[in-house]
Amino acid sequence: MTQLVLSNSIQSYLVQINRFPLLSAEEEFALAVRFKKHNDLDAAHKLITSNLRFVVKVALEYRYYGLKLADLIQEGNIGLMKAVKKFNPEKGYRLITYAVWWIKSHIQAFILKNWNIVNRGTDSLKKRLFYQLNKSSESLANLDKTGSDFLRRNTIEPIDAEYRDLSLDNRVNPGVGSEEEITYLDILPDTSQNHEDALADIQEQGIVKAEVSNALNVLNSKERYVIENRIMADPPLTLREVGERLGISRERVRQIEEQALKKLKQRNNLKLLANNIY
Repeated sequence: MTQLVLSNSIQSYLVQINRFPLLSAEEEFALAVRFKKHNDLDAAHKLITSNLRFVVKVALEYRYYGLKLADLIQEGNIGLMKAVKKFNPEKGYRLITYAVWWIKSHIQAFILKNWNIVNRGTDSLKKRLFYQLNKSSESLANLDKTGSDFLRRNTIEPIDAEYRDLSLDNRVNPGVGSEEEITYLDILPDTSQNHEDALADIQEQGIVKAEVSNALNVLNSKERYVIENRIMADPPLTLREVGERLGISRERVRQIEEQALKKLKQRNNLKLLANNIY
C-alpha cells in the first residue's frame, strides 16, 4: 500500500471514525428498514458512521486535484448522507455499493465547481473528471432501475481489508494536507444545521449531470465511441488503438475526433461540455 502522510487534523478524524463499528449485512438491513419505514434518525446515524472510513478511501483517490482533503471528505460525507436517505434495502445490495456513486458524484462535482479557484491539474484530468461525473450519474440511475442486475455487471468491493482500520500507521502521499482543524462535528453536521446551501449544491449538481448525460447524444455512434475512448477514457486509447477497434486508419480517427468536438462546440446548449473539452 502507498505510504500516506496526513495532517494532524485528518489523523485525529481517522482515530474518531475508526471507533464506529462496521455493520454486518443483517444489521445494516435492519437499520435501513427502521429508517425507511419509521424515520428512525438513530438508525440513520449508525448507517452513516459505519461507512465514514470508506468515504475517506474514496476522497483519497481525488487528492491530486489540488483541493484540501478535508473538503473532499466533507463533500463525500454529504453524498453518503444523501445515499442513506434514498437507499432502499429491499433492492438486495449493500448500502456502500449504492452510496459509492453518491460519494463520487458529490466529490467530482465539488472539484469541477472549484477548478478555476484551484487552477491546478491538466485539461486532460478535467475532461476525465467531467466524464466520470456523468458515469456516476448513469450508475445511480441504473442502480435505481435495475438493482441486482446492474450489480452483476459492476461489482463493488465495500471496504478493502487495508481500509478496515484507517489508523495513524497509514500515510498519505506528500502534498496532501489540511491547514484547517476539523472535528467529527465539522464533518458530520447535526440536524440543527441549516441545509439550504447543501440542497442548492445538490440541485446545481443535478443540472450538471443532466447536461453531461444529454451532451453526447448529438454525436453518431462512431463519433461518440471516439470521444469516449480518446478524450474521456482513463487512460485514453491511442489513435492507432481506436482505429484498430473500428477498422479504420489513425488519420480517419483523428478526423472523426475533430469533427465530433466541433459538433459539440457548435451546439449552444452544450457549452458546459464544450468548455470542459477544449
